[in-house]
Amino acid sequence: MELLPRLGILDWPDAIAVALTVVLFLAIGWAVEHPPKNRPSVSLLMANYRREWMKHFVTRPQKILDGTVITSLRQATQFFISGTMLALGAGLALVGNPEQLILVANDLNLRAQAVVVEVKIIFVLLFLANAFLKFIWSHRLFGYCAVLMGSMPNSEDPVAYHRAAQAAELNVTAARSYNRGLRSVYFALAALGWLLGPWTLMLATILTAATLIRREFASESRAIVMQRVE
Repeated sequence: MELLPRLGILDWPDAIAVALTVVLFLAIGWAVEHPPKNRPSVSLLMANYRREWMKHFVTRPQKILDGTVITSLRQATQFFISGTMLALGAGLALVGNPEQLILVANDLNLRAQAVVVEVKIIFVLLFLANAFLKFIWSHRLFGYCAVLMGSMPNSEDPVAYHRAAQAAELNVTAARSYNRGLRSVYFALAALGWLLGPWTLMLATILTAATLIRREFASESRAIVMQRVE
């Protein structure tokens, strides 16, 4: 069965809910990465701290702490790579098993068809696949950053601060991909609401978007990061 006939069995509320989810997903990403100058996001604030970290790394006599931090960042991405891979495998197995889909459809809604559940699960899998790719790239970039940190000469060398700036930008880019992966996971969880209907998807999407906006622009952690030394 082709995809278009499958999509044809969905109603207008489903199309509106899916469009709302995609639009909010893209809009949140843009707002977080391109915030107003007078209201920076937590991600942008932390990017500045990452750049300061690499500057201090040049003159820090003991660099064991820096290596430990990079290792922990890579381990965090490894955790999400494994998690999203397992979720993708489970979702693909479910899509490839019509009998199980029928059972899921009957549990959720007696009038639902297995093909409808299949389309909804595929929608969730798209977010998970995007998260998986973002986490893999983030892991690789943190590795590049570690290599540049290891190749950094002593602070007396004029190349040191240039190399530190390169490592900082790689670190920032890796964190950006990591954050994009996390947002995809959040919206994948929201997309699960579609299994209960389009209105549940809309509600879950709005709650997810509101949560992300609050964490980036109005959270207690943001207030702490914004604190200045008096």
